[in-house]
Amino acid sequence: MSDESREFHKPIRRPAELFDRLFAADDPAEVSRVAHSTAAALLSRVREDPEANVVERLVAFTRDHGIDDIAELWSRSPARSLPGSLWRLYLVQLMIHEDPHTAALLYERGRTDESTADEIVAGAPAPAGPEELVALIDLIMRGIFQGDFAVALERASAFCRLEASGAAHLADDYDATEPERASAFTTRALRLTTYATDLAASAMLWRRDALT
Repeated sequence: MSDESREFHKPIRRPAELFDRLFAADDPAEVSRVAHSTAAALLSRVREDPEANVVERLVAFTRDHGIDDIAELWSRSPARSLPGSLWRLYLVQLMIHEDPHTAALLYERGRTDESTADEIVAGAPAPAGPEELVALIDLIMRGIFQGDFAVALERASAFCRLEASGAAHLADDYDATEPERASAFTTRALRLTTYATDLAASAMLWRRDALT
């Protein structure tokens, strides 16, 4: 598993070895082809006929199966690609579901300490507690399969920026007294900032029919 996935890792309920058996890691072209084709097929199929039960199963996928199944397909893809974007969206969703209290703490700190439009774009209530953030990220995930995909990416990007801001402020708070905790928040802030930038770029590519 890649370094960027370990922070949000969740034990899985079933092994996810099929992909590596069929498409060995020493064939990156085939890995890339399968990642892009599966992402495009999944998205187009569901968006053409977004049945409620199918959408709900996809939104709840990582909760039910963990992240490894998706990681095997999409985690090696470029950030600004369709499979790379879907991978990051599922990672952010899993981060919130696994620790909604920390997510709410970071979000509120970012929201109150920064004066930007991100709060409006993300769409969370103010203040936003753990339950509200779980509901928000699931709503954003539904937007992947229903509605405007670019808007879902932009909402996720705004959310990541607020979380990153909150993590950076908390890192400053703990820097003098708990350096290890400060370092962990700094790492999360940097990663979420990168996610925010990549998701926003992917939204622009999608609007130009160039996200593949």
